[in-house]
Amino acid sequence: MMWVVRRFLSSTVYRGHYAGQSGPLLRPRYGSLPADLELRHLQCTCCWKSRVPVAGFETLNATLTSSSSSSLSPESCKEDGRTTLDACYTSEQRDVILQLFNNATSAELASVKLLRGRKSLNIVEYRTKHGPFKTLESVVNVPLLKHKSAVIVFNSIVNPVKKERKVRIQLAKFIRPEVDRSWLEDATSIVSIVCGTNKIAWAHVDRGMTVLDWKQMECPNFLKGTYMASSYLNDVSTVVSVLPSADFYLIEKPAVSVQNTALFPVMAHMRTVEAMLFALLEPKISPPEPNIPPRVLNMIRTAVGRHFDLIVGESRTSGAQVVRRLMTESVTQKFPRINVPQELLAKYRNYFQMGSRRGGEELCDALLQAVAFYELLSDSSC
Repeated sequence: MMWVVRRFLSSTVYRGHYAGQSGPLLRPRYGSLPADLELRHLQCTCCWKSRVPVAGFETLNATLTSSSSSSLSPESCKEDGRTTLDACYTSEQRDVILQLFNNATSAELASVKLLRGRKSLNIVEYRTKHGPFKTLESVVNVPLLKHKSAVIVFNSIVNPVKKERKVRIQLAKFIRPEVDRSWLEDATSIVSIVCGTNKIAWAHVDRGMTVLDWKQMECPNFLKGTYMASSYLNDVSTVVSVLPSADFYLIEKPAVSVQNTALFPVMAHMRTVEAMLFALLEPKISPPEPNIPPRVLNMIRTAVGRHFDLIVGESRTSGAQVVRRLMTESVTQKFPRINVPQELLAKYRNYFQMGSRRGGEELCDALLQAVAFYELLSDSSC
């Protein structure tokens, strides 16, 4: 059984082409359409007798118009070359959106939905180079800001949602010990360090998201024999001697479960290397100055994994695919998420392929940790 709104089947249609025809939605016409059927009803197509009155179509249309004007979906402004983004909004709404895009700082733009991180910086860089945005359609020329995401951004500007509580990523969730945010924001570069079972890798990245150095070094004495402290110290000291200078050193804090006794040797190894790196990299200041923050920090491994959607269950999966994408974007995009120099791209282009035996997992994690640090820091300051 079907119910149809008889208002849609007007007397004009019945008297015209469909007169005398029958079907699931049509009733044979004999004479003129009774006036009572012109009322707004839902009518059963089986018996054509049962009717349910419905609200006036003027009221329904007004509601739909109001709803669509207050919140447009990405599908309502299809990228088909016929409907432009500007046509989807009123002149007042366009003025509000363009006012924000042309005058807001990167920090203010980052408070808008989907504009956190690199997108807000790209907007500022684009308008500085090309001048103010004159149309909404021109906004999609900004790197990383596509048509569908632009509609969501525009809707959130003209119809801001009042949040019951401010969502803010706390530094303590990914950086330990806690450091005043201003020190981290003023840092010109950081060195991200990841320790493996037989090597240590690092990535030196500046605030402009450019990779300055990206290497790894074999540590032959790791997990060998009786864990001789002198042997460990020799390997770790060799690595520290070639590390580049930076404002902060971020050492990955692995999430090794203490309940799994089979992993005790690995956990002891990780903690030993971590302690030695802290001791060797932290400058010796005598007497210690209370206002100087620690230079060596831990970054939580699981926080980096969540940032790149690498957590499956309670485990973190490989980030090799993410690194390959970042390296590709460094070449193909004008404003990539991170800039990798050509010599490093050539050096590591085959390190992160599926089935590769080059052992680039630590290199991969070191780069991802550096990228996550800057992006999480940006998100936590919103």
